[in-house]
Amino acid sequence: MSRILTVAAGSAAMTCVGGSVAVSGLLAGAPLFTTQALRYALACLLLVVYARLVRFRLVRPRGAEWLWLGGIAITGLVVFNLALVEGAKHAEPAVIGVAIAGVPLLLAAIGPVLEGRSPRRSVLAGAAVVTVGAALVQGFGRTDGAGLAWAAVAFGCEAAFTLLAVPVLRRHGPVGVSVHTTWLAALMLAVLGPLHEGPSAITRLTGTDLLAGAYLAVAVTAVAFVLWYACVSGIGAARAGLLTGIAPIAAALTGVALGGPAPQASVWLGIAVVATGLAIGLRATPPDRPGPTATITGGPVPLLVGSTAGERA
Repeated sequence: MSRILTVAAGSAAMTCVGGSVAVSGLLAGAPLFTTQALRYALACLLLVVYARLVRFRLVRPRGAEWLWLGGIAITGLVVFNLALVEGAKHAEPAVIGVAIAGVPLLLAAIGPVLEGRSPRRSVLAGAAVVTVGAALVQGFGRTDGAGLAWAAVAFGCEAAFTLLAVPVLRRHGPVGVSVHTTWLAALMLAVLGPLHEGPSAITRLTGTDLLAGAYLAVAVTAVAFVLWYACVSGIGAARAGLLTGIAPIAAALTGVALGGPAPQASVWLGIAVVATGLAIGLRATPPDRPGPTATITGGPVPLLVGSTAGERA
């Protein structure tokens, strides 16, 4: 996969994530753990079917890989969703959004270290600019101490979703990582659901809940996860992290498309700042990852399929 296509994959993933905000809002009254368990189970099933269609052989995790994959499932999928819901009880959505907007800077600093490289100043500078732009797009809101704490948890989980995947992407690739993290998350949530929401929680789901969950399973999980991890595998966690600035822009523009008010001047300014940060961080330099293909069990395969993707709410 060329660098342009790799960046396009990451951009598409973040567009799916940002555009899902309105859909996620429809699940505000649904049983959280039960809904998310069904979502990730459906996403895993779709990913397994896709792997069979493209004849990609999934491999069983081994040794420390269970820790990395389990860490992604716990932090990036289970706890992240919990942080969004609990944080919303104490803080306005913009507070959580601004916290998550700082993720590009963290990925730019830590991502290369996990990949055995030193952080690049141009990428760090671009990440700082993207962070400022994303914060402008999100705006600022009111909160209390608990809201700040949950915002910090959401920030850490969002970063973990990418950083914990770096050590396992080489062997499992985008599809493999996505399959294993979704079934692990579905299993965890299937246990938490009956414990916290009661065994009859599934009967309280409405048709709207099921449709919204199905959309999130397809677009924001099965599709976006693979695209995102393909991008991380292709250009490295640092540069891929810059593209998270696209998510709040997609959320703002989706709101307008659905009949919301036109963005304020600060939002347009934020969009311009994010674009500037992307230009700084993604400018032509040696790639963060070695080449567009990788050798795994079964031989070399195209990056998107298996150099073996959130808001994930």
